[in-house]
Amino acid sequence: MARAWFGTDGIRGVANERLTAELALRVGRATALHAGATQSQPIILIGRDTRRSGTMLEDALAAGIASVGGTAVRLGVLPTPAVAWNVLQHRAAAGVVISASHNPFADNGIKLFGADGFKLLDAEEEAIEALLDSTAALPTGHHIGVTQTLDGAAEAYAEWVLQVVGSELSGRRIVVDCAHGAATTVAPHLFSRLGADVTLVACAPDGVNINVDCGSTHLAHVAAAVREHDAELGIAFDGDADRVLFVTADGAPVDGDHILAILAADALQRDALPGNRVVVTSMANLGAHHALLALGCSLEVTDVGDRYVLEAMRRNGAALGGEQSGHVIALNHQTTGDGPLTAVMMLAALQRSGQSLGEAARAVEKFPQQLISVRASREGLDDCEPLWTAVAAAEATLGSDGRIVLRASGTEPLVRVMVEARDADQCAAIAAELVAIVERELPVTQ
Repeated sequence: MARAWFGTDGIRGVANERLTAELALRVGRATALHAGATQSQPIILIGRDTRRSGTMLEDALAAGIASVGGTAVRLGVLPTPAVAWNVLQHRAAAGVVISASHNPFADNGIKLFGADGFKLLDAEEEAIEALLDSTAALPTGHHIGVTQTLDGAAEAYAEWVLQVVGSELSGRRIVVDCAHGAATTVAPHLFSRLGADVTLVACAPDGVNINVDCGSTHLAHVAAAVREHDAELGIAFDGDADRVLFVTADGAPVDGDHILAILAADALQRDALPGNRVVVTSMANLGAHHALLALGCSLEVTDVGDRYVLEAMRRNGAALGGEQSGHVIALNHQTTGDGPLTAVMMLAALQRSGQSLGEAARAVEKFPQQLISVRASREGLDDCEPLWTAVAAAEATLGSDGRIVLRASGTEPLVRVMVEARDADQCAAIAAELVAIVERELPVTQ
């Protein structure tokens, strides 16, 4: 069936425009009805990031859940992976995350997790969409549901991360950028318990400053703090902390390609990488491919999107996979991308290897890459003949020394143009040509 609301990562849009309180109430009601098919009086956990619209949507979701007999449990501000973990810990029927991740603060979103801690499959989201306009009779009296608050969810999750990794980092000086987002409730407890000398930045959310010139989408912020505090590395989360990126002592970025190679090398040393398998997306740099293959890893490449990475991991038994954006899944520990867990796993890997982050990251020699997001119509992309003709010609020129990926964003009105080549000038020229065609041939969204 056609999906009117759910995209590649839940429902997302401008709060009070596309994503209204009325819609959130309907989603809450539909989620509880769907969960109620397998669990009487379903318990549904709700976490959110720090956006101003979060409490409004949380209230509406909780009301919708309670209106059909469910129990809505508010976790407060909490990273997306912490919600997934709490679903399993409390044997809830479902989990809801109110967040638009790395998007601007005016946006918001609703992501759903099932009782198994995994994001819902397409068919499950479609079933919930079908219930959005349900006319089922509402319960009355003692059959009406309730809303509750669960305190301590962030601390409990942080303690679990510490137990999983089991490292102690006394003497290490690091900077952590919380993007004024959901990581602010976890990072202080987590990193202080590790014993490191930690400087927290962008850790004062005010409802509108989430992701603004900070976090994983603005690494210059954490890089400046690393230099200011003479730290050995910096860690930067996105708004809901399901992603994490790093910078070295001299401010060089370390992305998901580097992270996967470093974690794979560490896991191989400990015989903890089943089948030597690693899953990456089509956006992974060719340099990452070469590094992982040199380690002896077996690679599977998927479409862009954590759901496709996870699907491949579950199918082939891989324990490690992720995206260049820093969305890393350690499936032997967690059901979804987990920024805090990935950060502590990286610190533990560096501790075991005795390397600095800069030294470890050199294992990945990146091909020159141009990644440009063009604000344009996504609908016309597949049928844009001039564009695909130009892509075919460029691919023939590059041969095995480069590649091109064009795709529509699943969450924003953007066309993403990615070009890699051994020669930086050639890479830039091809990217500029393709961007010009996108801008000319596809109606630009105002």
